[in-house]
Amino acid sequence: MAEQTHVLFVEDDDVIREATQLALERDGFAVTAMPDGLSGLEAFRARRPDIALLDVMVPGLDGVSLCRRIRDESTVPVIMLSARADSIDVVLGLEAGADDYVTKPFDGAVLVARIRAVLRRFGHAGGGRAEAGSAAADAGALTFGDLEVDTEGMEVRRAGQPVALTPTEMRLLLEFSAAPGTVLSRDKLLERVWDYGWGGDTRVVDVHVQRLRAKIGQDRIETVRGFGYKLKA
Repeated sequence: MAEQTHVLFVEDDDVIREATQLALERDGFAVTAMPDGLSGLEAFRARRPDIALLDVMVPGLDGVSLCRRIRDESTVPVIMLSARADSIDVVLGLEAGADDYVTKPFDGAVLVARIRAVLRRFGHAGGGRAEAGSAAADAGALTFGDLEVDTEGMEVRRAGQPVALTPTEMRLLLEFSAAPGTVLSRDKLLERVWDYGWGGDTRVVDVHVQRLRAKIGQDRIETVRGFGYKLKA
């Protein structure tokens, strides 16, 4: 029998926490559910889950701060839960290192689909190495100015120094590296990197591009207004 995927779920609403835990367990996940951020951080450090599902508004240590603490220690995938799609908390969560977010109230089937999509792009249920995107998997070592991308070893160097990327950031860079100089729309990136088979919030793309720029150079990825982004060859 395959090992169960372990989900850390942090949610202070008792009804939502218990109902969601039951729904995830019915779908075959092992779930550790915690009511606040501090206990969530303790559970993360003690049990090292495969994925973390964090509500933004939890007591003690809010979800955004918890995400930031997790990201300081691990590249494990993180999905934020927010009560409002237009909330600034969504952007703050993504900037803190979250890979995706789901708006409350959510349908259980949609939540499971988003969890599985995140896990797929992390390579396996254990949240390991990111899979290579598109044609980049066979490209080997690529060089763009002072940026070196090893698509086989999944390593990135800038001016000879290693660059630490999350699996989602790595997949995003691989998509750009596979077609340098080609404009990739936000919708296309959502489809290829986030595995969205439906329309998604393009803020997810924008924030991840900002995070990637901060690591590989602000001028390396160019914004093509009204169309998307491209990697400067």
